[in-house]
Amino acid sequence: MASVLPLEPPQRLVRALAAQQGAAAATAAQDWLRGLSALLERWLEQWELVAERVVTPGGRSSVVVLVRQADGTPAALKLPAPDGAPAPVRTAREYEALTAWHGLGAVRVLRAAPDDGALLLERLRCEVSLRSLPEAKATLEAVSVVRRLWVPPPVDHGLETVAEHTAVEAEQMRSAVPPDAEPLVAAALEAREAMLAEPPEGEPVLLHGDFRQGAVLAASAPGERAHWLTVGPDPLVGEPAYDLARLVRDRLHDLMASSGAPAVTRRRVNKLADSLDVPRERVRQWTLYRAVESACRQYAGGSTADAEMLLEFAAWL
Repeated sequence: MASVLPLEPPQRLVRALAAQQGAAAATAAQDWLRGLSALLERWLEQWELVAERVVTPGGRSSVVVLVRQADGTPAALKLPAPDGAPAPVRTAREYEALTAWHGLGAVRVLRAAPDDGALLLERLRCEVSLRSLPEAKATLEAVSVVRRLWVPPPVDHGLETVAEHTAVEAEQMRSAVPPDAEPLVAAALEAREAMLAEPPEGEPVLLHGDFRQGAVLAASAPGERAHWLTVGPDPLVGEPAYDLARLVRDRLHDLMASSGAPAVTRRRVNKLADSLDVPRERVRQWTLYRAVESACRQYAGGSTADAEMLLEFAAWL
């Protein structure tokens, strides 16, 4: 039943894996890329799938192949790459979050082998994300989607908390400070410590972890489901403001080219916070932290221009 297509990994993924820090991580990434065709063939055969095409440009942490199931139903086979954590660990976390959402605001899982690092997902319109909409409309839709994701975490979950996840990041930030960025890095680390020292009222919720417009795709059959559904969570447990922090800097290249960008950025913070009844200051502080953390990571990976852009954005906050 299986049909194997020539598998050329998307270049965005190849570049992301090449930029990984540490010899062990780099070796694991290259081993995974070399074995990718055999890995795909294995899952096509095991789940009786027919491959159609690889999604490009795709993401920076996995390969997604559009497939047909034995009954002809379209689906998407996702094979996560080792990216810091081993692929099975990351797949298990994603599977836990997606099953907790039960398709409410998120893609549905059709089949899963989390211990082996494979997910079969319902097929969405992978070429149509919220980034295809005008900015104002995209923001409204993003707010509607993310609101549905903030549910109580599963009982006895195996997910990291925001505090645990950012503790590892904070250590890495201290060892990868871009030139002349010491004050911003110090401010970002202070923001993190302040947010964790005084948590907001209410219980922690399940977070997407990497929520942005590009991670929200159009449904294939919107009449039966919500029109927009999220994909690719890097789930955590914590406060909603952490999820909004990534959304604030969406379309960053366009923002950098606009007039009055600092004021626009501050308005974004306030608008998103107010739309979801989240304290503005908490959104601002987490946005500062996450932007600087991304800048340090980009700098460590050799992407100096991206690091500088993120630092400029952080300075506006």
